[in-house]
Amino acid sequence: MENIFGVTFSHHWGDPIENTLGRLNSIPGNFLLGTPESSLMSPKKKVSDELKEKLEQAPGVMEYVEKIEVAGPGFINFYLKPEVFLANVGEIVEAGEKYGRSEMLSGKKAIIEYTDPNPFKEFHIGHLMANTIGESISRLIEWSGAETKRACYQGDAGMHVAKTLWGIKNSGNSQSETVGDLGQAYALGARAYEDDENAKKEIQEINKKIYDKSDEEINTIYETGRKISLDYFETIYKKLGTKFDYYFFESETGVVGKKLVLERLGEGIFEKGTGGAIIFPGERYGLHTRVFINSEDLPTYEAKELGLAPVKYEKYPYDLSVVITGNEVNDYFKVVHAALEQIFPDLAKKTFHRSHGMLRLPTGKMSSRTGDVITAESLIAQVEGMVQEKIAEREFSEEEKKEIAEKVAIGAIKFSILRQATGKDIIFDFEKSLSFEGDSGPYLQYTITRAKSVLHKAAEQGVAPSAENAVFEGSALEKLLFERFPEVLEKSALEYEPHYLVTYLLELAAAFNSYYGNSQIIGVTESPYRLLLTQATAQVLENGLTVLGMPVLERM
Repeated sequence: MENIFGVTFSHHWGDPIENTLGRLNSIPGNFLLGTPESSLMSPKKKVSDELKEKLEQAPGVMEYVEKIEVAGPGFINFYLKPEVFLANVGEIVEAGEKYGRSEMLSGKKAIIEYTDPNPFKEFHIGHLMANTIGESISRLIEWSGAETKRACYQGDAGMHVAKTLWGIKNSGNSQSETVGDLGQAYALGARAYEDDENAKKEIQEINKKIYDKSDEEINTIYETGRKISLDYFETIYKKLGTKFDYYFFESETGVVGKKLVLERLGEGIFEKGTGGAIIFPGERYGLHTRVFINSEDLPTYEAKELGLAPVKYEKYPYDLSVVITGNEVNDYFKVVHAALEQIFPDLAKKTFHRSHGMLRLPTGKMSSRTGDVITAESLIAQVEGMVQEKIAEREFSEEEKKEIAEKVAIGAIKFSILRQATGKDIIFDFEKSLSFEGDSGPYLQYTITRAKSVLHKAAEQGVAPSAENAVFEGSALEKLLFERFPEVLEKSALEYEPHYLVTYLLELAAAFNSYYGNSQIIGVTESPYRLLLTQATAQVLENGLTVLGMPVLERM
């Protein structure tokens, strides 16, 4: 429920406007109010007339509304007074970088888990997708008033590690120094595991030794490789603008998860399966059965994930836990969540899984088994190189060109990921992603620099933004600025969907560029207000890119 102009309306995001008494939604020139069929106890026209009369008499309504008109049966148009729009522009500028923040989740504690790269394997473009979406959702929740912590959960124990360590031992290079070395070792071990029965047994033995830490040579190779991976990941997080508060590891959660499973083995939650394995009978819950402790008495991914929830809560007593992964593990997560509901029902109610599609390049799929991995680092470097070519003739120092190329590349990649709903697959289009003409990250970044350039030129001429003597022009830009940004942020946060914000920012950028092309901003009587409008636009765009985790540039 919400109170608008003294009249209470109810509406939930996602409901068709015609099925609810609704909220006021801005459209060019007026506001639309939908009246539900079910509420009409008399002809629509009569109800609309009666509602119009009550609204006109409601305290405070006409202070903001110029006129109210019945626009056909079931609809009422509200025409806001020009000063309402003018005041909003001033409020944006006054609030500055805080504009759009809300108290919707004030007092709540949230922990967002995302990225989750595995040590001993390379940071590929799938992790890049998870990081981009997770960082943006973290910021959306943060801007909604919640105390927000970022977490990264990493598989530092399991068969992939054993395969890598076997590969290192059998590659002739037991002193791996780079993540590339580890990736090649993993590919070698993965192939051997499938093709060579003796190698398979050796890898299984290494896996046990990793868990019980019984072999000094294995321990040394393991610790060295783990550190190489974690240090490498940090360089990428820094480039992407992510700083994690907590790191969780499977080597820790596996112990907790195994204990939880064994403790409840006789309670009907888990049961013995074939070969001595312990399973969760998912069929009882309309799901599928999964192994939680395997026949070698080792915890599986499922048990480790189960152990993660209480480990997280002990570190940070959250009200909300959002886990972001690829959608290929959707069914797996349903089973884990069902098990969590039986053991920790309160934590299960606070835990939500948000999945995303796959990021692919036009060249096709990738495989860490074969060593054909498209790393995040290589994609960023390739896009940076293309940006360097585009700005080669610009009058920037080499250092500036490098900084611009990196920020534009990061913005282009993140925009491509956040442009559409999170569950969809994406094929990264190099040319389109770097277009300065529209529907791209660089387009939004460039619009901000264009607006700031106008403000800078005006300042050099001694003209400052001001609302004094301002006259509402009725432009699409003014209407798009009116209260839309906070509303879009709220919708994006509630649905964990950054693409709503991306769409709005594109509309705003297009409106500003059209305004810029059709209206003289400097050197006219209206300059102070038009500069204020320019400043407000730049601020909203900058705040929007900040929430999306995209870099903002001063000039391009």
